[in-house]
Amino acid sequence: MSTAPSQPRFEPARIIVVMGVSSSGKSTVGAALGRALHAPFLDGDQYHPAANVEKMRAGTPLTDADRWPWLEAFALALRQAAGKKDVAVGACSALKRAYRDFITEKAGEPVLFIHLEGSREVIGERMAKRKHEYMPTSLLDSQFATLEVPDAATENVMTVPVTDSVDKIVRTVTGTLDHLKSFKRWQ
Repeated sequence: MSTAPSQPRFEPARIIVVMGVSSSGKSTVGAALGRALHAPFLDGDQYHPAANVEKMRAGTPLTDADRWPWLEAFALALRQAAGKKDVAVGACSALKRAYRDFITEKAGEPVLFIHLEGSREVIGERMAKRKHEYMPTSLLDSQFATLEVPDAATENVMTVPVTDSVDKIVRTVTGTLDHLKSFKRWQ
């Protein structure tokens, strides 16, 4: 009998959402994962209405009321993209369980969330080194305060450390997605 730990089992999903706080690397990892899977990549930031962008640019955290229309537009776009290629990858903070559940509900099918986990210190260093159009460093504390860490026992989630290289994260994720290997997405 083997004593090696078994790979976690995930509910098969055609939609994969890379999630985490600002500056965790969602867009970078999501785009790389999309390339590896020959899948369309949708950046959740592109689905924010102008009012949300202006609030964030001003350093004002979004409320749940601000987020619902954004999350619905994003989930519907993911479903449409997955319908064309049998798989789609997105990047979205999805900080609360209610947001993840809502995305899954609106997508109308299982969604696998890839949680990019990192400490406040590591993420703060990353955020200080980059310039984001509308996410000032002043919002990082609110991101961590809002984050409800996904529970692998009750959610369709895989957690990977942000300190791993993008290539390693992509290999880790794709190595667990046996159900996608049968699709011929490149055709």
